[in-house]
Amino acid sequence: MLRAIGGQHQLITMLVNGGADAVVTSILEVDDASNTVVIDCAPSALLNQRIIQSDDLAFEASLDKVRILFSVAKADTAIHENRPALRIPIPANLIRLQRREYYRVNTPVINPILCRIPLPADAGGGIYTTPLVDISCGGIAILDDKKVLDTTIGREYENCHIDLPGLGIVTVTLQIRNSQELTLFNGKTNRRLGCQFVDLSKAMLAAVQRYIMHLERERNAKITGLG
Repeated sequence: MLRAIGGQHQLITMLVNGGADAVVTSILEVDDASNTVVIDCAPSALLNQRIIQSDDLAFEASLDKVRILFSVAKADTAIHENRPALRIPIPANLIRLQRREYYRVNTPVINPILCRIPLPADAGGGIYTTPLVDISCGGIAILDDKKVLDTTIGREYENCHIDLPGLGIVTVTLQIRNSQELTLFNGKTNRRLGCQFVDLSKAMLAAVQRYIMHLERERNAKITGLG
């Protein structure tokens, strides 16, 4: 399973010291001989030092749309193909979390789907445009790279517009359900917000369902070589 995650170049979120730091990494090699896994290091020496000193490292990945969770007690420095890396023990256990109330699908990275969120006057007003990470019939995940949105759980944003290609504009109320700070490979930070649809109309729900089916058809066509 770890080799499959690495082979598919899936990004992994590493939480350090109970989530005090979050780093985006990937699996470079699974070494049976030493019973270890080599992963990308963090973008800064200070963050790498905190990782090495930590005795609580938790990881979350995705494999074929199934969440994979595992944890290890420590990490050490390593060299992989003449580049700095980190080495962790092969975890004793992995947890697969497949059940969701709604099926969730990743949205395109190139030509991303955009969500336009009206900001209240106390946040400067205007419209804040941000890309989607994924979408389901229950909500979306977005990137708040400018960190202007209120991350309070339960905070609602009304009259948000999501432009679905070929299907038009979907108007939704978004409720903040979770927030995660990410450190990217280039050293920059980003914020990922999980948002739930509130009282989504049947017409808007139908449009979201059609778009999810469209994304799945495109994905299946690429896998079979027909796309």
